Amino acid sequence: MEGRVRVGISGWRYPAWRGDFYPKGLPQRRELEHAASSLTSIEINGSFYSLQRPTSYAAWRAEATAASPGFVFSVKGPRYISHLKRLRDAEVPLANFFASGVLALGSSLGPILWQLPETFRFDAGVLDGFLAGLPRTTTEAAELSRRHDDKVPDDRALTTTEAEQPLRYALEFRSPTFATTEAYGVLRRHAVAAVYADTAGRWPKVDEDTGTIRYVRLHGDRELYASGYTDRALDEWAVRCRGWADDGQDVYVYFDNDMKGYAPHDAMRLIERLGGRGG
Repeated sequence: MEGRVRVGISGWRYPAWRGDFYPKGLPQRRELEHAASSLTSIEINGSFYSLQRPTSYAAWRAEATAASPGFVFSVKGPRYISHLKRLRDAEVPLANFFASGVLALGSSLGPILWQLPETFRFDAGVLDGFLAGLPRTTTEAAELSRRHDDKVPDDRALTTTEAEQPLRYALEFRSPTFATTEAYGVLRRHAVAAVYADTAGRWPKVDEDTGTIRYVRLHGDRELYASGYTDRALDEWAVRCRGWADDGQDVYVYFDNDMKGYAPHDAMRLIERLGGRGG
């Protein structure tokens, strides 16, 4: 079957976009609705910095799907796990993450992204152990979430799921020690996508098929977080995305060149090249 291509932005709360991507006078509470009406997916970034609440995830789902039925979010895993715990002893932190409300996204839940810091060097045992402990369905995630500790109080925890659906993961590494056959082998063993990251040459740019999906993060090809993409560059990304989708893979593309406001406009231009919403 042909895969779907979803294109969007990394986060949506950017004051500098007001009066540009967000029309002048648009209430802040309606920014997600506006973004969802123009894009096909959004990466939730707040979950990287702190545990969110089930009510927040439920509200985001309601706002986005009201504007665009079938809208999908990806969710960024907590930096507490990736940067502080460095993927070790992660069972309870993972339980807290899932108990914090991720499952409230229901059918709008797409991939979960793990981003590693540049100083995190590849260790096959650590990576293999972490990926082996990830729940593979929402039912497994709900079971894991019941092991949460008091960082997620019982009256704020969501430990059930509406229906069983598969969970898919992507890993963005920033140390060149991960750009090896051995590291790709660990990812393939657990069907975790290696993120194809465009970072203006700052971090590894790896095109490796290691999971069941393709996950792309476009941080800027000439200036990290700041440069926009040319028509030619977007044409080339559209060809790549179509090729992956033709091979049966779902594709998720997120623009993170947000510093000067290019991200949402570049995302819409790529969606146009892919033939409209949903690729």
